[in-house]
Amino acid sequence: MARTTAQRLRGRLAAVTPGRAGRAAAVLAPAAVMTVLGLWGLDRGTMWRDEGATFQVARRSLPEIAHLLGTVDAVHGLYYLFMHAVLALHADEVTLRLPSVAAAAATASLTAAIGCRLARPRVGLWAGLLYAATPFVSHYAQEGRSYALVAAGAALATWLLLRAVEHGASGWWAGYGAVVGVTALLHEFAILLLAAHAVTLLVSRVSWPVWRGWGCAALAACILLAPLAVLSQGQSEQVSWLRTPGYEQAKALLYAFAGPGNLVLAVTLLLIAVGVLLPLPRTGPLPLHAVALPLAVVPPVLLYVASQQQPLFLDRYLLFCLAGVPLLAAAGAERLFGLLPWRGVAAAVGVAAVAGAFVWQLPFQERERLPSSRGDQPARVATAVGAVARPGDAVLFLPHYERRIALFYPRDFTGLKDLTLKRTAAASGTLFGEDVSSTELRTRLARLSPSERVWVVWDTNTVGTRWFRAQRAEYAKSRVLGAMYREESSVYVHGGAVSLYVRR
Repeated sequence: MARTTAQRLRGRLAAVTPGRAGRAAAVLAPAAVMTVLGLWGLDRGTMWRDEGATFQVARRSLPEIAHLLGTVDAVHGLYYLFMHAVLALHADEVTLRLPSVAAAAATASLTAAIGCRLARPRVGLWAGLLYAATPFVSHYAQEGRSYALVAAGAALATWLLLRAVEHGASGWWAGYGAVVGVTALLHEFAILLLAAHAVTLLVSRVSWPVWRGWGCAALAACILLAPLAVLSQGQSEQVSWLRTPGYEQAKALLYAFAGPGNLVLAVTLLLIAVGVLLPLPRTGPLPLHAVALPLAVVPPVLLYVASQQQPLFLDRYLLFCLAGVPLLAAAGAERLFGLLPWRGVAAAVGVAAVAGAFVWQLPFQERERLPSSRGDQPARVATAVGAVARPGDAVLFLPHYERRIALFYPRDFTGLKDLTLKRTAAASGTLFGEDVSSTELRTRLARLSPSERVWVVWDTNTVGTRWFRAQRAEYAKSRVLGAMYREESSVYVHGGAVSLYVRR
């Protein structure tokens, strides 16, 4: 009797262990690949504007961060608090980006886990690798902002949804609601994930108990987000620079999610079409296409439509729903490669196809690691100041937000007198500090001796433009400077310049 029981146990282990090992490999391999890609070229030698905001705000004290969030950037409050703890360990650019690398690796792994649960291990493996190989993912995996963490939260919430639908226990629904709520606190547009999941449940025709559990969890997440939504509405001026989206913005999002190379885009769209038109048999709690298609489509469509009234459409705000694209493409690949004999051959062919897509788009991946990939290079501007200015010189920032460079890299500005600073950024609860009036600037310039030099750090993308002339305070400062001083020399870098001004 004991021998028979042992034989049965060995038989079950022999049958189960390979499957579990296959799922484990399918889930871990994409995380490993994403980690390698995330660490590749992580130190670009400069932070760009938004990363610098994270860096300088997160290094403030907790009361100073709270003061800031009452006036600006409330939508990033939870992320700033998280990064406050991270940068307390070691404050540099690599540490700033490491949480995003880890979050992207987790998202790749969760994408694979969802594919394994809804189909089979090789589908999960392909989906996770496709996610990791997407240049758009690499971009935000290497950026010190919250978007990679939001994507990880959305992927975890989707996985928890599958568990909750399958088991129906209140604990799973509570976990799901908590993860959705926290993810939305990292970036409030992630609440659109609930709409995608509602469509998933609708087309899957789930039972009433499932709807009840989901409804309670969704309501709890919305209640958790409500105070932030009210507070951020009063700070909407921060995104006033966004424009009503049209065809070009929709096209750019499509290329970001499924491209950006034309050949890869075409193949991905073909596989998605196969995955949608010939859906895989339902093997998990929900059909794969019913989970992946709403995830990839519903949040972008809702945000696009809403942005026709109040422009809020930006590709990075939607990174959290990209995982639906590789899941659909992997489902289509399963329909095609699944016809091949032997499981190992089919899996290898799929992995080779992903590797080929990565190699084909290698120039895009390399471009993401360049210092110029984010639009500006504050470190180069700071270095230019440090090379030419000497202690006792004066500095003036045009527009005032260029003071961010001194906040990001204060060492290069040591000993320089800020001509327009009224209150520091931390004291004023702002990102860049408060400036004096143009009248006070005239007084301060007049007090300088003829031998004292003035260095002007200015944004070449805005100074002199119609936008700059419309900013009365900024334009007035430039007029006062031009009336009393003249430009003698300039050093230009990508997106900025440092100019020496001497008294007329």
